[in-house]
Amino acid sequence: MADDAPETGGRADAADAEGAGADTGGDDHTHRAGADTGGDDHTHRAGDAPEPADHGHGADAEDVPAGAHDALEPADRAHAAGGAGGAGQEGRADAAGTGADLTDDAPETAGRADAADADSNDHAREGAGVDAAAELSDAELSDAEVEIAAQRELRARIELRKAEREQPIDSGAKLSGKAADLLAAVRAVESGEKAGAAYFGSPAPEPRRAAPVAPARPVRRKPDEPAAATVAAVRDLLVRGGAPEGLAGQAAEVLGEAAGDVLTADPWRLLAVPGVRPEQADGFARALLGADAGPGDERRTSALVTWLLERAALQGHTALEAPAVRAALAERSVSDPDEAVQQAVADGTVLVFQDGVEEDDDDSAVPVLLGLDRYAMAEESLADGLARLVRTGPADTWEGPELVRAAGAHGLVVHTGGEAARAEPVALAETARRLGLRAVVAVHAENGVRRLGPDAGAVTVAALLEGTAGPGRDEDGAFALDLLVVLDAPQLDVETAAALVESMPDGGRLVLGGDPGVLGGAGAGQVFQDVLAARVCPQIASRTPDPGPLGELVSGIGIGELNQVAAPGKEVVIVPVRDAGEAVHRTVQLVVDSVPRAIGVPPEQTQVITVGHGGSAGTRELNAALKQRLNPGTGRFAGFDPGDRVAYARAPGRTVTGTVVSADATGLHLDCDGARTVVPRERVESVLRHGWAMTAHQAAGMRWPAVVVVLPGDAAQVLSRPWVYTAFGRAERHLSVVHGVDQALPRAVAEVPGLRRTTRLRTLLEGLLAEPAPQPQAQAEQ
Repeated sequence: MADDAPETGGRADAADAEGAGADTGGDDHTHRAGADTGGDDHTHRAGDAPEPADHGHGADAEDVPAGAHDALEPADRAHAAGGAGGAGQEGRADAAGTGADLTDDAPETAGRADAADADSNDHAREGAGVDAAAELSDAELSDAEVEIAAQRELRARIELRKAEREQPIDSGAKLSGKAADLLAAVRAVESGEKAGAAYFGSPAPEPRRAAPVAPARPVRRKPDEPAAATVAAVRDLLVRGGAPEGLAGQAAEVLGEAAGDVLTADPWRLLAVPGVRPEQADGFARALLGADAGPGDERRTSALVTWLLERAALQGHTALEAPAVRAALAERSVSDPDEAVQQAVADGTVLVFQDGVEEDDDDSAVPVLLGLDRYAMAEESLADGLARLVRTGPADTWEGPELVRAAGAHGLVVHTGGEAARAEPVALAETARRLGLRAVVAVHAENGVRRLGPDAGAVTVAALLEGTAGPGRDEDGAFALDLLVVLDAPQLDVETAAALVESMPDGGRLVLGGDPGVLGGAGAGQVFQDVLAARVCPQIASRTPDPGPLGELVSGIGIGELNQVAAPGKEVVIVPVRDAGEAVHRTVQLVVDSVPRAIGVPPEQTQVITVGHGGSAGTRELNAALKQRLNPGTGRFAGFDPGDRVAYARAPGRTVTGTVVSADATGLHLDCDGARTVVPRERVESVLRHGWAMTAHQAAGMRWPAVVVVLPGDAAQVLSRPWVYTAFGRAERHLSVVHGVDQALPRAVAEVPGLRRTTRLRTLLEGLLAEPAPQPQAQAEQ
């Protein structure tokens, strides 16, 4: 593929646009590039580079191969022009997706922006499972309440940890005492004068707490909504401060019943509302405080530190290096970033870490990290739980393949491989059931349940945690199972993984399976990669390759090679384009006409994948064009019509595809891979997008019979090997590539490894389980 890149020369004329030029079945105008589609007469050669797209593509943050510091780059200062007036007008939540391009959508007026995926730069994330709570009825509660109780206990531990610290320093006071000591500690460690363990040694792991006892089937209650009086008071305050009154509901929900008083005392707390940017919070503060709203105000700097770390979490980081945070604060006019960081530490907003350093170690190369309690506690709880499984795991001897033998003798096992390799952990679960054990297979989304088939008995991770599927829980609140196989494990964020592991019984077996080459999950953390890197348990690498031309192509990408593959059945087709407008046109033609006619895959089984939501060939433009052809309508139900394909963000990082079935007073009724669900009307705007086109992050963990990957010219700067591997690997039978990036594609595969996430899990695991686990010797399978 890299050696035979498409060229714009020899292109089908514009008059042929609806004909064979982009037709996967045509012989005369079939395009070759890497994957030969069989065309002979009008093969394109690598010579004329396609023209760049007309507009900036609006690539999503997670898709940009950048380091932690890039996650903190200030946004375009143009946003500041309107002061607080721009707050909320950057767009509705990136409901269904990874990546929120927030510049051209209507303001949020209802519901909280709780569904932003990891690509989003501008929306703060909420905890997993909020959509499930929104759909609760007054029926009796299932065992889902147990999970909620566990999460509440975790939050209580966080609050207790905060309460044990020194009292906050009064606004305007100078640093002294503990805060001054912490500032000196950070400086001493970073300069190499002192060992980090002297200040930031990790506490000894806590013993596993008793699992919460299942309640006696209480009645489900809908989540409390802000009181009307609270929303009205916040609305009046927002109007007085020049901020959009449509933010009142979200502000009241985020800040609680005292939201009005909170914002009056600290206007920068507005940054806690999803979608609000520092420039807008500054404008709001100036309107309320006048000349007292200075850039060095401790209320402002503390809010900025939190905002920077939450924004970084949207890119997958659970912590950031202290110099990166200080540099980002300096770029936002904070005159003393050191003092700002230490103020945030002193008032309990931020924690300081230097993991993995012992008293006598040379720790000059170990960075000082800053993190939020939310992710710190989740990561520590996860490390604790994984170590517990390793220590309390069984030591049985099971006969069978390598994975079966490893799972029999260990409480934690990692299995790696592609799509075809998923059959191995599924077979392991079947073996365990034959041995009389309770085994469950969990996947990322309903799409994965469909792919495994009914015989696998798979459930989604979300349904398992919510208690709506799976074995339920025992009297101690743990999962009533002996073996849990989690496929699509790279999609696990640290909070979801912590909830899973905390729910595992002592002596249980956990197998984490997945493809390490795909894009990481949408939430904070890189659980699968960190467990692999820590080498604290057996790692079984599958030797089952994905079959056919698609398997060959994707396998090559995984090792940095974009190879030419023979595709006699039109499994891979390259469609060169000159600009974004042509990319949209060709994409619609492929989905509506060419793929159904030549490949036999209908439009409803074809998924379009592009690099971002914004721009001239982003998901918005593509979805608008595809709706016009496939399901035209007025969008009478909050912008949607029956028959519309949608991407539904049930929770951060959990995007599923579905079809609108109907709508009534309760909300929008969807069919998501056979599972019926209702999206409450007040949440439709914040959690639904049209879903004919998605980003690669949204698509990770799912596959479709046919996939059309759209690469307009301006996508070149955001491509990486994991992005290409993920996008191309979503196709089961057919892949069309709408190609406008010329040599940027093979260059990205060969040279751009993707975003490096800053996390603590690997170091925590290595500290808890100091001795690397012995790895199984490769043996010939019987």
